[in-house]
Amino acid sequence: MKDADGVPLTAQRINVPPGGGAFGLPRLAIGIFLVPQQTHRVAIASDRKRHIPLKENEGWILPSGSVGICEYDEAHSYLFTEFTDALLSDIELDLSHGFEPVIGQLDPLLVQLAHHAAFRLDGTSPLYRETMHLALAAHLGLVLRQGKSLPISVDDKRLGRATAYIHDNLTEDVSLEVLAAQAAMSRYHFLRAFKAAFGSSPHQYVIQQRMERAKLLLRTTGIPVVEVAFRVGYDDVSRFGRHFLRYARVNPSVYRRQ
Repeated sequence: MKDADGVPLTAQRINVPPGGGAFGLPRLAIGIFLVPQQTHRVAIASDRKRHIPLKENEGWILPSGSVGICEYDEAHSYLFTEFTDALLSDIELDLSHGFEPVIGQLDPLLVQLAHHAAFRLDGTSPLYRETMHLALAAHLGLVLRQGKSLPISVDDKRLGRATAYIHDNLTEDVSLEVLAAQAAMSRYHFLRAFKAAFGSSPHQYVIQQRMERAKLLLRTTGIPVVEVAFRVGYDDVSRFGRHFLRYARVNPSVYRRQ
């Protein structure tokens, strides 16, 4: 159950300053955010970053060999848990064919067990530690075997077509029917899959992306606020202002001066 270093898994809290960068994971790992990150951006096995806001206790499950880029604009704190191949073998979890990276909501019991492994095992007996490590790995195996318990990956190509359509048509009134058609799903299945993968409804996601583009325009151009509103899909500048205030916590004019 142990690797060459005698450790079946590592579970630790990691605190990092704003920024982020490239990463590579030699082993299967879970990352659980301890603070929300509204500006979190990630790319896995590509250089195309996606804006995926994550709340506290949301995060990711990535297979061994994963490489990519992770960025965030605020100081970050997360729980990082890494599993050895030997431990996964002990629970007879065959990942020879890999699995789709998962980002978003995680199984609540998996989160609880990971917290326990990271913060509550100091001073306990080796037997208890190994028992808890095995319990965490076993539940991870259960979750991975039951794919329906996991959110659809944000890298699912069907959802990728839908989000690409959103980004290309931010100024339009995008309908659920059109987005579901882009993903080749029924509207009902698309709604569930999108919420599971991104943690928000398609409507909320559209607003988030409009606000991100508005922030960029306000910071990099001198065009009037009413023009910014129009360029991100709002004919009503007061409605744009309300959405921006709710998203950025300041009104557009104040944000521009900051």
